[in-house]
Amino acid sequence: MSDQGTQGLLSPWLRRHRLAAAGPHLQGSVLDFGCGSGALAALVAPGEYVGYDVDAASLDRARGLYPTHTFVQTLPTDRMFDRVVSLAVIEHMPDPPGFLSQLASFAKPGGRIVLTTPNPRFDFLHHYGAAVGLFSHDASEEHVSLLDYAGLTALASRLALNVVEYKRFLLGANQLLVLEKPVDA
Repeated sequence: MSDQGTQGLLSPWLRRHRLAAAGPHLQGSVLDFGCGSGALAALVAPGEYVGYDVDAASLDRARGLYPTHTFVQTLPTDRMFDRVVSLAVIEHMPDPPGFLSQLASFAKPGGRIVLTTPNPRFDFLHHYGAAVGLFSHDASEEHVSLLDYAGLTALASRLALNVVEYKRFLLGANQLLVLEKPVDA
């Protein structure tokens, strides 16, 4: 998947709003899962940040933009993080429970998982915007599973993750979910 935050007229604007929603939750070490071109790195100290993505071209761009930060195409199996952030990724995953479980495996006990995802009620708007070039056509076509508040919180409960914060932003079209991994996990 290419860096979709740069595709479409309004995609950079959407990315800025996702970063603004996630920004207050960035403390300590951060794993940016699905980092794309690394925009979140601007909000985290270089020694505290690891950006992960499967797209080599996006990682090359990220390394050029943020040369003092760490970007990897293989997940670090020997490290846990205070925050695991995944902005606009879960909707592209065919197995949201498995994906969220994977994110939780990288969070320290008491650590947090910070997610953003589109609100399914506005999916028609996203598809229309993609069709006319406002948003990434690839992102719209690659949505696999859109979850609303009930779906997100049920998924968190199923994985024994505590909901710390949920809010909608961008006039309700996007959602922020902050989960905490129990200390005894």
